[in-house]
Amino acid sequence: MPSLDHILAAHAPLLLLDAASARIQAGWLPADAPARWASSEDEAGVGVFRCVEALGADLDAAGAFVFCAGPGSILGIRTVAMALRAWNVARPRPAFAYRSLELVAQALGRPGVGVIADARRDLWHLAELGRDLRRVTAAELPEVLAMPDGFRHWSPLPAAHLTRAPYLVSDLFAQPAVRAADLLQPAAEPDAFIPEEPAYAAWVPKMHGR
Repeated sequence: MPSLDHILAAHAPLLLLDAASARIQAGWLPADAPARWASSEDEAGVGVFRCVEALGADLDAAGAFVFCAGPGSILGIRTVAMALRAWNVARPRPAFAYRSLELVAQALGRPGVGVIADARRDLWHLAELGRDLRRVTAAELPEVLAMPDGFRHWSPLPAAHLTRAPYLVSDLFAQPAVRAADLLQPAAEPDAFIPEEPAYAAWVPKMHGR
């Protein structure tokens, strides 16, 4: 998997979009100038496009797209994915996805600290430094946990030691160790992160009895 530095060197300028949290975030990353960032508290269908407008970015000039595939707000993530697919119809270019919890775990740089987000049905998404993202029960979580700011939860928070971790993408990717980490992967068809393929039960039609 490539790093942000690798993709920047190969494809700059990059348009980065992150709608995984309650705050929509966007960045314009050229190769030879400081990155520009914008954010919005609007809902994703509005906030994503307001951020791009605030950046003053020329979409045709973007050499590649970088986006957060989750975990996080499914509506926000899929709004970003829809926009990237539409823009690629006009001019195809590479897209690369990263995962929110792995980004935070890399920025924290603390082995053994679990970065979590609600996965519904009493399960939790869990990322730890140097380990793949996975879904676990509350009983399987490590003792020390962090949850990114702006991430909602429906299940009761775990009883383990839990702190909130900042989720400001501009600051996270400003860290040299994060920029150099292999956190991104090619996304030929941008979409939300799915931890496992859905399983479907066969439906057998039956006549209603009296």
